[in-house]
Amino acid sequence: MASSDDAEGSLTPVDFIQLQHYMEDSSLRVQDVIKEFHTGGRMAQHCFGECMDAAGFSLFLKTYLELDDFPADFCQRLFHYFQNMDQDGSNKCSLPKAAGRVCLRDVSCYFSVLEEGQPREKLEFTFKLYDKDCNQLLDSSEVDRIITQMMRAADYLGWDVTELRPVLKEMMTAFDVDDSGTVTLEEWVKGGMNNVPLLVLLGLKMTERDGQHIWRMKHFNKPTYCCVCQNMLLGLGKQGLCCTCCKYTVHSRCANKNPEACSRTFVKSKKEIGIAAHDWIRADCHSNKCQVCHKKIKTLAGRRCVWCQELRHDECIFSGVSSCDCGPLRDHILPPWAIFPISKEEDSSLLNVTPDGHILQKGLLLKATKGQSLDANCSRTGHKEVMIVPIPDRHPLLVFVNPKSGGKQGERVLRKFQYLLNPRQVYNLSNGGPAPGLHFFRNLHQYRILVCGGDGTVGWLLDAIDKADLEVRPPVAVLPLGTGNDLARCLRWGGGYEGSDLREILKEVEASEQVPMDRWSIQVIPDNPQDAADPVPYEIINNYFSIGVDASIAHRFHSMREKYPQRFNSRMKNKLWYLEFATSETISATCKKLKDCLMIQCCGRSLDLGSMSLEGIAVLNIPSMHGGSNLWGESKKSDGAPKAEQSEVITDPELLKTVSQDISDRRLEVVGLEGAIEMGQIYTKIKSAGHRLAQTSQITIRTTKALPMQIDGEPWMQPPCTIHITHKNQANMLSAVPTKPSGFFHLK
Repeated sequence: MASSDDAEGSLTPVDFIQLQHYMEDSSLRVQDVIKEFHTGGRMAQHCFGECMDAAGFSLFLKTYLELDDFPADFCQRLFHYFQNMDQDGSNKCSLPKAAGRVCLRDVSCYFSVLEEGQPREKLEFTFKLYDKDCNQLLDSSEVDRIITQMMRAADYLGWDVTELRPVLKEMMTAFDVDDSGTVTLEEWVKGGMNNVPLLVLLGLKMTERDGQHIWRMKHFNKPTYCCVCQNMLLGLGKQGLCCTCCKYTVHSRCANKNPEACSRTFVKSKKEIGIAAHDWIRADCHSNKCQVCHKKIKTLAGRRCVWCQELRHDECIFSGVSSCDCGPLRDHILPPWAIFPISKEEDSSLLNVTPDGHILQKGLLLKATKGQSLDANCSRTGHKEVMIVPIPDRHPLLVFVNPKSGGKQGERVLRKFQYLLNPRQVYNLSNGGPAPGLHFFRNLHQYRILVCGGDGTVGWLLDAIDKADLEVRPPVAVLPLGTGNDLARCLRWGGGYEGSDLREILKEVEASEQVPMDRWSIQVIPDNPQDAADPVPYEIINNYFSIGVDASIAHRFHSMREKYPQRFNSRMKNKLWYLEFATSETISATCKKLKDCLMIQCCGRSLDLGSMSLEGIAVLNIPSMHGGSNLWGESKKSDGAPKAEQSEVITDPELLKTVSQDISDRRLEVVGLEGAIEMGQIYTKIKSAGHRLAQTSQITIRTTKALPMQIDGEPWMQPPCTIHITHKNQANMLSAVPTKPSGFFHLK
């Protein structure tokens, strides 16, 4: 923590939060950027011994955070902070502050504490940074520097630091195994890898063995007790550690005092396969009644089954029913007794490995998942391969979460599902994408998938299912995170998750209906391959494709967000920016006279656009666009109107009035838009729809000048080209049961 008398060089909590936001968007590591300041590096001219000048510091921030326009005032505050950060003399550079420089190691150490990383790699790097005299030992002053840096991070993160310093001091003392007064690299790594609170405070993603807790710092809103010492967790900030998987809670100082094991995620013996046994975890039962003797359970005098959530007194554990039915979520849970690890030492007569790394066991084919961390792919079996034994009449849920969707919403959803289900069936898409989870489940014939994220995340998963070449294609449900979510809307999952109980979401998934959804291949062929052009974002259309006014607005929004991400950090700001770009597009009308620079053919039949003044063309696969607009609108059912028959293409205006949309009919709808004002009118339902132009099974579009385009919300500028859109396949999707009687595409 910065001392109270150097407020001039301190950071506010708002500054710190903003700095964290920048770091989350960066893909670089401190150790990689710092190399550029060493002799021979691109930025070596800004380094003076152990210090860097103001220009070098600014360059470091812009490079590390990948921001060319890092705010100058914020940069100056950070620079002053590092100039004034140590008043006790323990961490000063050899050059005076008046020289206008900051210590390179101080900057490196500070950011290395905040960024994520793998335990051993980060511990080794941290050791080298703090070993100021490079003697391969950490002395007491260097250890104090580590504690100081961690205290700063904890303070700004809002943790309760009143008891943290002595706890950290005790941890560091324990590292010195031989009582030599110094810590070697071997002692540091060995002690650090086995020191849970230290790893948590360093923000590390730990590779855990089965039965080990996955800790995170947490603030408890109501009285909570430590499961080790049984004393209350006190403090105003984050009072203690909580296991993500089983909710076991402890003081940070008690985490290393032999806490009870976490819940198992698989069985270790073949004899245990199929035996549905409870897994009891010490828990504060909040005076609820025991489900055996029906008497109240006192604080920390009871246990909870991780799978069925049943509560019992300690003495009643062996009195009741020994088998576990997994409770209300039984259809979704992949229980540990259905997962069995196969070690490399297995009898070769029982184990065959194919040349591509797959494992054949009793006729089941699965993909190796060794070495994956819980946070990455929830595989906590060390270096063992894993197989799943099918469970009759159950449909285990494979959950994929994009933690970057919806701000922090995705991270919270990830943790909640790791608690509600077996962590091994919950996958973080930031670590390896969908492929590992699909391989793990590939031999099951009855399972569902829940993808948590935006429409882009859903498309990512559907592409992965195509590439996985699964024997059975599982149906996919959507938990929409963030804004937009047009596909989730038309499948009745809503426009965005608003924090409701995930158990209710799981009930909806269980009751959902399977529907096929068309997917379309798009091929963009430039007239001149030498023309400079943005890359086409996708080769497949799931939702829609458009040219003109709406793509122009989306492209300007996308470009501005890429350039100034800090200006787009909330839903409200995003909506205001979008409104501003829509307003300016209305005034400038950059896509006016669109009909003069493109030609559309539907199954070889040219569309006549001469009678309309259009600024945009939309090709729709689903009845939702722009976050809830139905551009096709409701179809008329007047008695005298002719009824359209199923055919490859329909362009007759009267017949088009009776045509309804269907995501399974292998047809696309083509709609014309007059401008941004009309788009707003349709969104606010002042106007019912755009101009129906065609329903078709194949489209060819030719353009004669550069135009803005977008696929499923991803825009780009495209020079003159020819575009072919054809049917690719159908994906199995899950549609929520309507909340009230309505048409198939009732928007939730």
